[in-house]
Amino acid sequence: MRDRLTSWAGALGILALGIGLLGSTASARPLQDVLNYGTLRVGVALFPPWAMRDPSGELTGFEIDVARRLAEDMNLEVEFNVYPWDRIIRGLEAGEIDVIAAGLSITPERALHVAFSRPYATGGTTLATNLETTSNVTSLDDLNDTFYTVAAIAGSAAEELARRLFPRAELQLYEDADTASSALLAGEVDAYLDNEPIPTFLALENPAIVDVPVPDPLLPTPAGFAVAKGDPDFVNFLDAWITAREADTWLPSTHGYWFQTLRWRD
Repeated sequence: MRDRLTSWAGALGILALGIGLLGSTASARPLQDVLNYGTLRVGVALFPPWAMRDPSGELTGFEIDVARRLAEDMNLEVEFNVYPWDRIIRGLEAGEIDVIAAGLSITPERALHVAFSRPYATGGTTLATNLETTSNVTSLDDLNDTFYTVAAIAGSAAEELARRLFPRAELQLYEDADTASSALLAGEVDAYLDNEPIPTFLALENPAIVDVPVPDPLLPTPAGFAVAKGDPDFVNFLDAWITAREADTWLPSTHGYWFQTLRWRD
C-alpha cells in the first residue's frame, strides 16, 4: 500500500510539473526572446484616433504609427492583435502579446497587473466652450457662476470634475458625446467637459462656434506602454526609446498630427 501511495505521489508530481511547464509557455516573452523571435506582438484597442480601421480595413492611427516605429527601431516585424478594451490586459497576462500600445492610462490598479513604461502620450479631460455664449468669460473662475451651464456625460470623470471646478454653475448631464456636442453647438449649454480628443475635434470642426480655451487637459491622464511584470530590461528599453523619440520630436509631432489636426481624415 505504501509503495502504491509513493508511486501515485510521484505521478502527481510529474503531472504538476507538466502543468507548470504548460503554463510557462503561455507567459509573456521577455525582451531577449522578442528580439530572438523577430516579431513584436502589439495589443491595440479600436478607438479613433488611437487605433482604427481605414475604409480598406487596414489598421491606422496614432498607436499604429507608434508601434510600427517602435518595431522598426528594434529591427523587428510588427504583428497587431486587436482586443476589446476590457480584454487587452488579460491578453498580455496570457502571453498572447508582448506589449500594449493602446493609450493605456497609468493607474495603480493596472500596475498590479502590468509593468508600465514612462508616459509617451497624455490625454485627459478638456473644456470646450461656445464662443458666443461665453464671449465675456476670461478665466475658468468666470464659468463658476449660476449664469452658465456646463455639460458632461453622466457617470464620467468629467462629471466629477465639473462638480469640483464649477460648483455654482448649472450642470447638465447627457448620455453620450453626440447629444452633448449638439447642445454646445446650439448654445443650449455654455461649456462641455469630456475626454480628449472630443473637445479639440469639436473645435476644429466648428471653429466659428466652439473654442478650447485651455489647450492642456484640466484632468490629465498620462498613457504608457504596458509589458508583463518581471522584465525590467523591457521597461528600461521602452523608457529609453520614449526619451529618444521625444528628443528628436518624432513623438510630439506624430501625436500632434493625430490629435491636434483633422488632416488624417483625408
